[in-house]
Amino acid sequence: MTPPTSNGRRTPPPTGIRVAALVLVLIPVVALMLVPTYTKQTPRLWGFPFFYWYQLMWLFLGTGCVVAAYYLLNRAGAGRGGSDEGSER
Repeated sequence: MTPPTSNGRRTPPPTGIRVAALVLVLIPVVALMLVPTYTKQTPRLWGFPFFYWYQLMWLFLGTGCVVAAYYLLNRAGAGRGGSDEGSER
């Protein structure tokens, strides 16, 4: 979490970090919006058609992308103002 500044507001992470986090979040959205690329039966994985296991794969990849974006934003905020250990509220 980004520590508060002297006026109590948090400083936003740099624009480049925010853009990288946005791209990470949009990757699974765009991949699943391209339905014609995965509406097929083969290749099968453990008997499941490609259509089903591809979407299930993106469930896990999407979670990883969101977690990576979260950590990216938090590390950027922590690096800019130190940690909030011992800060007064």
